Amino acid sequence: MWEGLEAIDWAGLEHNYGSAEDVPGLLWRCAAPDQSVARDSAFELLNLLYHQGGWICSAATAALPFLLRLAAAPNVPSRLTVLELVARLASEAEEVAERFLHPGWSPTWERLLPEVLVLLADPEPEIRRAAADVVGVCASPGALTLPALLRCWRAESDLVTRLDLVLALGLAVRREPAGDRSDEVDDLLRALLASPEPQLRLAAVHALSARESKPAATATTRLELVLDAVRDPSVELWRHTSSVESGVRGVQHWSAALFPGASPAFARGLMADHPDEEQRIGALAQAGGLLSQWRSPTDVLLPAIVARLDDSVTEVRYRAAELLACCGPAAAVHADAVAELLGDTANRTSQGRESVADAALWALARMNDPRCLPGLAERVAGTPSGFASADAFTGGAGDAIHYPALPALSEALARLPGRADVLLPVICDRLGPAEDVQLVGQLCNVLAAWGPAAKAAVPQLLGLLEDSQRWTAAATALAGIGPAGNGGREALLARSLAGGADAELAAWAYWQVGGEPAPALKVLGPAATEGRYPHPALRKLADLGSHAAAFAGRIGAMDEAADPWTRAEAAHALWAVTGDTESAVPVLLEVVRDLADGTYLPVMLPAVRYLTRMGHAARPAVRLLCDLPASDRRIHYFGGWRAFAEDESLRTAVDELLATAD
Repeated sequence: MWEGLEAIDWAGLEHNYGSAEDVPGLLWRCAAPDQSVARDSAFELLNLLYHQGGWICSAATAALPFLLRLAAAPNVPSRLTVLELVARLASEAEEVAERFLHPGWSPTWERLLPEVLVLLADPEPEIRRAAADVVGVCASPGALTLPALLRCWRAESDLVTRLDLVLALGLAVRREPAGDRSDEVDDLLRALLASPEPQLRLAAVHALSARESKPAATATTRLELVLDAVRDPSVELWRHTSSVESGVRGVQHWSAALFPGASPAFARGLMADHPDEEQRIGALAQAGGLLSQWRSPTDVLLPAIVARLDDSVTEVRYRAAELLACCGPAAAVHADAVAELLGDTANRTSQGRESVADAALWALARMNDPRCLPGLAERVAGTPSGFASADAFTGGAGDAIHYPALPALSEALARLPGRADVLLPVICDRLGPAEDVQLVGQLCNVLAAWGPAAKAAVPQLLGLLEDSQRWTAAATALAGIGPAGNGGREALLARSLAGGADAELAAWAYWQVGGEPAPALKVLGPAATEGRYPHPALRKLADLGSHAAAFAGRIGAMDEAADPWTRAEAAHALWAVTGDTESAVPVLLEVVRDLADGTYLPVMLPAVRYLTRMGHAARPAVRLLCDLPASDRRIHYFGGWRAFAEDESLRTAVDELLATAD
């Protein structure tokens, strides 16, 4: 097994953490009789040689022969983990650009391929499955791999292993040259569509989808076949495969990729009633993933989601209510059904222990339904809840997985400025100097978002200005409320003149509540034009309008900054202090240009709003963004509920821009 190991200059090779001098010892320990030592060593090798992928290092090439020898040895307890490492390396080698592929990898792999193929006939079914996975993902052409795969298919009696073999055949037949056995593979896969085994039929659909010229159209004709298999109890077989290794929800997500685009047919099929709670939970997950990417399936899927509000399982009810919260205004017609869950205190088993009632409150808040107000007030007052303790950001625009989570309570409250009269009293009660600093900060952010509607909180906020830990929160709220907070001018001025990290905030808040421009400019001008990260100060300086005209030259010079936030805020500030749209509009147009292709970055929302303020001068933006309102794709940067809220906010802003600038 170890022949040639010591002849290699391991210290001169490289892995993800530097010198590979530790690799020989780990290889030795992979064969240790102690199972925990062997498996821990194999996992450590996986981390060193693969980590998160992106390249094939020199140490991986050198280790490959020994990894395959370990995998072939019946008495090595870590052989499955070793084969998992081989599979990841083989797959990555096909994906990475040539400059990230160690020059010795491909010839070494070609030389050792026969040793991989031998593992397809190993006595242990788990090893045969892992070997099939390796053969399926590697770069070797079908001419070299299909004969062995077909031979093993004919000899294989284990159903789970046959699933891995079908997927490997589907991948291998795509790699040219496929050889003279490719037609035989195609015939086999098509014949399996009529197999009495549901999961073999599903495997065949997946294998064929990669081979056919119009996979989405073909998959649609096989929709019922896929649904029958995914909803069959035998779907649990996939949990034991090497290539998929997942239960119900994983197979649902994997199979959803067969049906790309906005069609709700697969998700709607999954939403049909099913006795298995995992099926019902997974169906809601798939519906959420689809809805987070597309707008048009909303009306079709909402009735099925609402039907799950009275499910016997807590997680199902929670997810249904949370999805209705995501849909927000579009789901308002179902507010009565959601309101029936306000007394449902059953908790999820997640770390946050969110209750169904919490999700219902959030849904009603998103619908701006007044029935959320008593529950929100109770939670502000201190009733324990599953709302997040702080703002959280999950997922991304390209992620088709929906992450069901509640926002921070302050984020829910901030979206209800029209309900300030009901919620302000309980918020004011929590603004005392004895309250938790984080809580006070969050509630003050709510008041800032509400603006003048929160002016009844000014007395409590003025009291907090003398609190060294809470004054920044109070200043933020007072700045948002505006002139009604003018009783804090002197305290804020003193803070701004004292300098320090928060002088910008104090100077801006002083101006916002009715202070004089000169003291504010003394702090904000240099911060906006000389600071390392100027865009927050630029946003504040813009509020001083023409009073900041003396800084126009330096602001205008920032329109070529590398940071798009700085460019956007500088363009807006330049317009705010000089009225110069000729310079500002092109900069903002460049910031939002990719919106026309559906690409969204958070900086684009304020940029669109700034263009709207510039009126008719922003008409070039109309030509750029006029098609966006008709786009079905949901435009967002983050995942979870934010995907829906970001899309709504952006579309509202674009509608206002088109109406104002045209």
